[in-house]
Amino acid sequence: MKRFIFLMVCILCNTGVNAQTTLQYQLKKGDVFKVKQDAEQIITQELDGANHEITNHIDGILEFKVLGELNNGYEVALTFKDLNLKMTSSIQGELMNVKAKEIKEDDMQSKIFNTILNNPVKMVLAKNGNILKVQGGDSLVSKMARASGLEDEFSINMMKKSLENEFGSEALSNSYKQMTFIYPDKKVNINDKWENTYNGKLKTKNIWTLKSIVEDKAKISGKATVLMDVTDTNTIMKLSGTQTTTLTADTNTGFIKHMLVEGLSTGISTMKQMGGEEIPTTIKSKITYELINK
Repeated sequence: MKRFIFLMVCILCNTGVNAQTTLQYQLKKGDVFKVKQDAEQIITQELDGANHEITNHIDGILEFKVLGELNNGYEVALTFKDLNLKMTSSIQGELMNVKAKEIKEDDMQSKIFNTILNNPVKMVLAKNGNILKVQGGDSLVSKMARASGLEDEFSINMMKKSLENEFGSEALSNSYKQMTFIYPDKKVNINDKWENTYNGKLKTKNIWTLKSIVEDKAKISGKATVLMDVTDTNTIMKLSGTQTTTLTADTNTGFIKHMLVEGLSTGISTMKQMGGEEIPTTIKSKITYELINK
């Protein structure tokens, strides 16, 4: 009898260890998730033996509200509730310091970024976290450009093109996949791995690992290779590197509780005002997302 009990205990324990889990979003209409985002990006360029360092810091609060369930996932409203941007140069000092909640009459940037607050865009979120569609980003960009105070259509259109790189529908989709697109399309065990990719100006190939599940918390880690190809009116950047992610997610909803993303990429950049000279460039980034209402 003792041997039988011992064998049963071993079988049950083994079953628990190898039990497969479905990791995915399980949301319902009316769910609201508020996430605090904090991002720092340090760009270092080497020219004639000297380094020029630009530091970008962005923090804010994002609200995700579930509008309804669809056959392929969920319709979700994404709203910026707060946004602060600061850019400093090791040579020129402070280049930008905008708090979106604070409008300054003589500051075009404060008017532009104030417009982004409380203007929701809609997205279709698949159950694995892939963002399948974003609606409203382009309308948001138009509102931001109009808020600049510029009057001639040429200048407004130039402003739109610049803002589309960060706040257009496609840009928002590519940007927030990093936070949401983390789940496999099949059941997994502890220590199982799966892959996915993100596209856009930052292309990554991710390998994820389920590290543990304790109570209602899943711990997942990710390693990725990164290709960055950024082109705007004055600058071209081509870099490659790596990215690591550690996160804890709620197994009941699939929504993250905390996420840390760190990246390091190196390559070259060219600027038109410097005649297209290739400049060795390094970008180091650190982004944290933290659920603040649950």
